[in-house]
Amino acid sequence: MICRNPSLRQADGAPGTLDRVTSAGTSPLPHEAVSRDELPQFVLPLVVRIERGSPPARTDALQTAARAVLALLADERSAGEGPWAEAVRDWQDARIRKVVRRARGAEWRRAEALPGITVTSAGGGEGASGDGPDAAEVRVFPPVPLDGWPRDLARLQVSGTDLDDPVPPAPPAPGVPVLWLAPGLGMTAGKAMAQAGHGAQLAWWELSDGDRAAWRAAGFPVAVRTAAPERWAGLVASGLPVVRDAGYTEIAAGSCTVVADHPALRAG
Repeated sequence: MICRNPSLRQADGAPGTLDRVTSAGTSPLPHEAVSRDELPQFVLPLVVRIERGSPPARTDALQTAARAVLALLADERSAGEGPWAEAVRDWQDARIRKVVRRARGAEWRRAEALPGITVTSAGGGEGASGDGPDAAEVRVFPPVPLDGWPRDLARLQVSGTDLDDPVPPAPPAPGVPVLWLAPGLGMTAGKAMAQAGHGAQLAWWELSDGDRAAWRAAGFPVAVRTAAPERWAGLVASGLPVVRDAGYTEIAAGSCTVVADHPALRAG
């Protein structure tokens, strides 16, 4: 489905690119007219651990990527005068790019040595898609210039992040925020991880300080599920935050990829 309703709370995104929110929510971004493309461009690196023979389940990896983005946004190092704050502000002022790469073995150990946050799934917690695959591990790093990646991250591959769910994921638990993926788009796991991160970020921007604190205290529970085709149009039109793709790769421009359904955003 192509998303065309200009009244939606939404953000534009390419593979790994999220533009500013167009509603008057709690986004930290300025809302005056400005060309994001003319500003210095930054990217948020995410690295998923995929060991040979024991990859994580796809749904587990998507949820862990979303939680990793939230962990960075909520970290005290990303705010005020924190060591990551300037980079985070510069990243959010321009196009909000996210790139997912994979690592294993020594590559993963080198990535873990760089400043960042590693988020690990419970391997059987909310949204785990079955027993068998290892728990998902995703490390998120403070934003870096688009052409200035640290060497140990720049050498990692973007391809090869295709993952599967050994069994269908269970329905989301009641009260858990859900990032609904568009049905029928056929996104690779790496692209879907970036899109899930976009959806989590939109939900974070829209929440009140109190709701953010509660979500953080709970450990950022979140489920990522593909919406049933008959429900998708209603979700897009519901007024919840929507991620819209710019169409640079994989899917058509204007496609809605994620609806961020946090219970606090439905209140009232």
